[in-house]
Amino acid sequence: MPSDFNPLPPLDAGACLGVIAPAGPPRPGLLEQVPAQVKAMGYRAKLFPGCAGPSHLDFLAAPDAQRLTDLHAALLDPEVDALLCLRGGYGCLRLLDGVDRALLRAHPKPLIGYSDITTLLALWNREGLAGWHAPMPASDWLAAGGEADRQTLAAALRRGLEPEWTERLPEPHPLSRPAPVVHGPLLGGNLSVWASGLATDGLPPVDGAILFFEDISEDPYRVDRYLTQLRLAGHLDAAAGFLLGRFSEAADASAVLADHLHPLNKPVLAGWPSGHGQPNRPLPLGPLVRMDVAARQLSW
Repeated sequence: MPSDFNPLPPLDAGACLGVIAPAGPPRPGLLEQVPAQVKAMGYRAKLFPGCAGPSHLDFLAAPDAQRLTDLHAALLDPEVDALLCLRGGYGCLRLLDGVDRALLRAHPKPLIGYSDITTLLALWNREGLAGWHAPMPASDWLAAGGEADRQTLAAALRRGLEPEWTERLPEPHPLSRPAPVVHGPLLGGNLSVWASGLATDGLPPVDGAILFFEDISEDPYRVDRYLTQLRLAGHLDAAAGFLLGRFSEAADASAVLADHLHPLNKPVLAGWPSGHGQPNRPLPLGPLVRMDVAARQLSW
């Protein structure tokens, strides 16, 4: 790739989003609505076959081979400008050792998704590419508040990384810990999915990175387990700072997060409105960002 490669170029109106389902299946009736949802954003949708299944395992959208074929086909398709994941759930880890990484590098396209898609976003980052941690059509766009999230994503895709963009939390969060302004690549995603990748070769180096984490339905002892895994793997010591999103539908994990992160004396910006639930603000994973905890700002 050229030295001036932009990992998240602006996607102009009319660009084509290749819709793939690398993880779980959509609920009945949702897939048919995706093209109209994408059109309302100003884009075109191209659905790949695995989105419609079937699979012998009901927690997967389609068999592993079909989901891998779709991913590779979307990368090769000259019509497709970016890959939009249909939903999360589970299944990306099963594909990790089958992804053609040379193909990925030769046809770099932004990846859009979150939750279980953290596995693929991390692989994108490991290969020097970038993606959007962002809401997905079959799990977010039709939920209460989903229309606003969809339009926020459309605006982010149109901007890309230029000009510089800054977002700010309206109120301080008790978990935040101010420190000098920090710069680094933004990495991470779903905490439990990231932890599941520690024994693989799919995670990017985290030295000097700002690590972002969110999760859903994970009680404090489980959050503690994942953070302990990260500590033992050296990720917490290597990171330059931490951005914490939403930890939803579980008992409050604030004490556990503070127990692991505050003794490190690194900047922590908590309460960021990204993750499971609404709003789910898009975040660029891979590019350099600037985090100013005192100003409650993140810029990229």
